[in-house]
Amino acid sequence: MSSLCERLSAVQQRIQHAAIACGRKPDEIHLLAVSKTQPVEAIAAAWACGQRAFGENYAQELYAKATALTPEMGIEWHFIGPVQANKTRLIAAVADVVHAVERERILQRLNDQRPDDKAPLQICLQLNVSGEASKSGVSPAELLPLAQTCMALPRLQLRGLMAIPAPSPDIQQQRQAFAQLRQALEALKAHGYPLDTLSMGMSDDLEAAICEGATWVRIGTAIFGQRSYPQA
Repeated sequence: MSSLCERLSAVQQRIQHAAIACGRKPDEIHLLAVSKTQPVEAIAAAWACGQRAFGENYAQELYAKATALTPEMGIEWHFIGPVQANKTRLIAAVADVVHAVERERILQRLNDQRPDDKAPLQICLQLNVSGEASKSGVSPAELLPLAQTCMALPRLQLRGLMAIPAPSPDIQQQRQAFAQLRQALEALKAHGYPLDTLSMGMSDDLEAAICEGATWVRIGTAIFGQRSYPQA
């Protein structure tokens, strides 16, 4: 467990240094440990090191892990993968936050399938900041109607936006993509939407994301190492 704790601490220090360098408060940025394809033992080990928020990409894997680990642990489960319509019931049953919604139909299904005894499901809408047809996410023109749909659904709570820009080794290009997401969030806030979340930044670009306002950064391999087993 010590090496996992050391890796987790190193990522937290990296976030802290990036925040200070950009004139931000480190406690404004939250670390989401991406635990996809890692066993529950690895999640429990990270939990023992103080990590509480975990991100999963596959609905069945999320459900299995969320039901295997006790509620008393206080884990916050984030679903960060593409949301398939036939998997929304599993996600709605156990997730606390869903990061990558891009269709009204998915919003409606998540709302309808959210159990009555659970708090509203927190939602981030995914914006395509790279403008590539192959990339997931809505276009800027589609964002406001999708936000309006989400706000009208009682078992959902719109929190903010998410993006996965095209990879680039150039920090200025990274910042430009993340700035688009920040500007889109600011535009929605100008329309009266009470949003506070920017889910952006991974291992290779978290510094650029933090400088542009990220509130959640999604880090996997730097914490857990290589994936433990292939996804079936």
